[in-house]
Amino acid sequence: MPERSIDMALTINTNISSMIVQNNLAKSTTALNTAIERMTTGFKINHAADNAAGYSIARNWEAQISSLDIAADNAATGADMLSTLEDNYSLISSHVQRVRDLTEQAANGTYGTQSLKAIKSEIGARLEEINRIAANCEFNGIELMKGGDLKQADVGLNIQVGIDGNSEKSSIHLDKSLFQAGDVQSLFTVNGETGLDDYAFTGCADADAVIDKLSGDCAGLNNSMSASGMLTYLDRVINNISNRVTTLGAAQNRIESAVESIGVQTENLTSSLSTLRDADVATESSNYIKAQILQQASATLLATANQSPSIALNLL
Repeated sequence: MPERSIDMALTINTNISSMIVQNNLAKSTTALNTAIERMTTGFKINHAADNAAGYSIARNWEAQISSLDIAADNAATGADMLSTLEDNYSLISSHVQRVRDLTEQAANGTYGTQSLKAIKSEIGARLEEINRIAANCEFNGIELMKGGDLKQADVGLNIQVGIDGNSEKSSIHLDKSLFQAGDVQSLFTVNGETGLDDYAFTGCADADAVIDKLSGDCAGLNNSMSASGMLTYLDRVINNISNRVTTLGAAQNRIESAVESIGVQTENLTSSLSTLRDADVATESSNYIKAQILQQASATLLATANQSPSIALNLL
């Protein structure tokens, strides 16, 4: 095997040794700066030049995580809205239950005119409070118990819980049935679903009309409804409210499920992003020490290499 020839020429104009050392010094300085940057930022990808494909993927994942955070906020807001509606139904239900209790009292024949008048007065106050609650039940400017007075009662609304434009994948539709009117007229009016056609009101289901039922004075009934008949009717009203709340609960469960799903997506994306982008401090510390030693060695050797051409003076 032939021996490798070594250029032993002594030159002044070109200092190869110095150039080699300068090149290595630049490399070690760059490596040192890179290690410093990665340790101070915590990222191993700080510029597209560090990893072009990784940089693009990281930016895309960051955008998805940000969108998922908004989706989680949307879902939480939707859940809060439904909770507001449920809480108001709970208040209304307590008032209807009290009306039933008072009607139960009125059905007893031991009360005189004054006592019945007091009972009717409280019933009237309870019914007026139901109307007030329904009129003031709103969330972010959306009136939740106004029925046909708002768009939601016509088409429902969508809760955006995904990160793309596909409504089937990224939104939860809240049916218009969730936003039925909750005033006395609407709650106490008999419809085909209640099975109380024998007690059709034909428009007299306001507070005064309900109170008048205690004495059988409501016009529009097929037959005068006694206090005992009113008990049966109020049971149906309470059941109707319970059905509405049950429907609300089902919608809340869907939203809670979406929140959990968003959490899983966010966790997985964040983990992947960390693997791709985050710097290993132990590795970068080692790289830092290595680059620092090489930089110091190169700096020392550069001084020696720069003195090499001066040897030529000894030949003069």
